[in-house]
Order: sequence, then structure tokens, then C-alpha cells
Amino acid sequence: MPTPALVPPAASQLRPVETRRLYQQIADQIRDLIQRGVFKPGSKLPPERDLAQQLGVSRPSLREALIALDIEQSVEIRSGSGVYVCNPPERPARSTEAMGESPSELMQARAAVEGDVAVLACAHVSAEALSRLRESIEGMRAQIAQGLSPLGHDRQFHITLAEMSGNSVMVRLVSDLFDERHSPISSQLSVRFENTRTWNTALKEHEAIYRALESRDPLSAQAAMRSHLKASEERWVGG
Repeated sequence: MPTPALVPPAASQLRPVETRRLYQQIADQIRDLIQRGVFKPGSKLPPERDLAQQLGVSRPSLREALIALDIEQSVEIRSGSGVYVCNPPERPARSTEAMGESPSELMQARAAVEGDVAVLACAHVSAEALSRLRESIEGMRAQIAQGLSPLGHDRQFHITLAEMSGNSVMVRLVSDLFDERHSPISSQLSVRFENTRTWNTALKEHEAIYRALESRDPLSAQAAMRSHLKASEERWVGG
């Protein structure tokens, strides 16, 4: 008897496969421990270092997971005190929703892309481009002095440098990666860990990139950019 032909399922029956980010998987583990009563409502979670070791994950990935759990109100992060378990909602979440790209992976991707962008930009340095970069730097300086977020000028610095590469695809990549900062998880990290001190440090790093471009030194420009984004990752997500 011939084997019956397999009938493909209707398109309406198919569900897209979700690629779950590491912070979602870690958050699910912690939520499971909460729901099983290992961590009780009102109790304080172990310190980051200890909890990361118990779960076998890095501290940056754990921090991202805790931010995600804080956003969904499963835990409360209290600055200077610790992380506390919240009372369970009437309909507890089964799994952690995607809240944007992993901030640590995002910064690693930016370092890879923008390091090469800085090399390409050195071949297209002009007085006009340097003037635009300097304008962004001074705009950052002025807003930091006023206690304001200089994010707009920060973005303009990186986009201007990408435009100097002469590659429109690079401009789009740099723009898309930078704008991922507005995702829920990245926005929460910015609120918690960005301040006048961290922005002043970032400003100095922009000035180092500018000097390398002004000297038309591609290796120094690449190193300065990668150093800046690595330092930004450490300030933002932690080491």
C-alpha cells in the first residue's frame, strides 16, 4: 500500500518560532523560583554576584533579567538596597516578554560595526565633517553642564561619523543600533545608570575619537571607538 502523502498544515496553523533572548530565559528561571516559593514575596534576592553564580550566568545578563522582571513588576529594584520580590499579580506571567535587544549584546555589536566605520571615516575627513563632529561634542558639553541628557547630540556624533564613511548601509546600521536604546529594557538601564559623571566620561571618549579622526589615523580612530563603546557597555550594564 502506498504511503499517504503528507498534507502541509494550513498557514493559519503555523506559528512563528520565537528566538528567546538570554535575559528572557534567566528571568523565566527566577520567576519560576518565585512561583515555587523559593523566593517569597517581600524577601530580598541574593546579591547579584551570588545569584549569578547560582544560576551559572554572567552578572550583565543577570542584571538585564532583573530589569525585565522589574518592568513586569515581579520584583522591585531598590537603589542601594537590593532586589525584592513583589506580591504575585492575579494573573502571573508565564514567560518574560521580549523588551528589546540585550543591551550588552547591543553594545558589542556597535563596537564591531562602529570600529570599522571609524576606519572608513578617516579616508573622508573634511573640515566640514570635523566641524559637525565638534558641534555635537560642544552640544553634549552644554547639555551635561545644564544637568540634561545629551543623548540627541550623542546620536548626532555617531551618525555624522557613519556618514563620513561614505557607506549608506553603515549609516542605517549605526542609526538602527543606536535607536535600540529606546527599547524598554535599554531605557530602564539608562534611567538607573546614566548620570552627569558617566556622560562626562563619554564626552572625553568622544573627544579622543575626534582627535584620531582629525589626525587621519585609522587605527587610533578604531581603537578609540571600540574603547568608548566597551566602556559604555561597562557603565551601562556592568562587568
